[in-house]
Amino acid sequence: MSDIRAVIFDWGGVLIDDPAPGLMKYCADELGVTQQDYTQAHSMFQDDFQKDIIIERTFWQNICSQLNVSLPKSQSLWADAFADVYSPKTEVFDLAKILKASGYKTGFLSNTEMPCYEFFHKQNYDMFDVTLFSCCEKLTKPSEQIYLNAVTKLGIEPGQAVFIDDKTEYIRGGEKAGLNTILFENVTKLKQQLILLGVEL
Repeated sequence: MSDIRAVIFDWGGVLIDDPAPGLMKYCADELGVTQQDYTQAHSMFQDDFQKDIIIERTFWQNICSQLNVSLPKSQSLWADAFADVYSPKTEVFDLAKILKASGYKTGFLSNTEMPCYEFFHKQNYDMFDVTLFSCCEKLTKPSEQIYLNAVTKLGIEPGQAVFIDDKTEYIRGGEKAGLNTILFENVTKLKQQLILLGVEL
């Protein structure tokens, strides 16, 4: 019999289409710069934004100073951009519902910013027992502690969890923390890999 008691899902790239390319384009267009220049500036301040070390206004002040452009007029350009590119993978959300209905605990773990955290809660998703956002935890994947925080909140041991992500770096972080892991490719393969780990679907 399988020891797996919980399945933890990443957000961008697993539950939804990877929003990063669309976000970079949207923000670059709004600021009137090339996507390459915007992405380079964004990467300098992304970590602090995702850990909520800096608020969104400070994030844009830093970005616009780096790019030598005016501040965005929008109250929350990041929220506007995220809403514009948000594309859920219905089959993966449905899988989370099936797992929960089958008695497994379900978790959600994402490196994301406060405007996206607020967006998530407006969706009224009810298929996750526990949700962890880097902006609330003040930690980002692949820090081992954020995975340990997830299993602690789920009330299980690391070896009783499966963590699903589309980024190898974050999968390795989960493995170091002692979780079972699946590198996401598509929902069909995900189901096959869960079954191989002893998860009953």
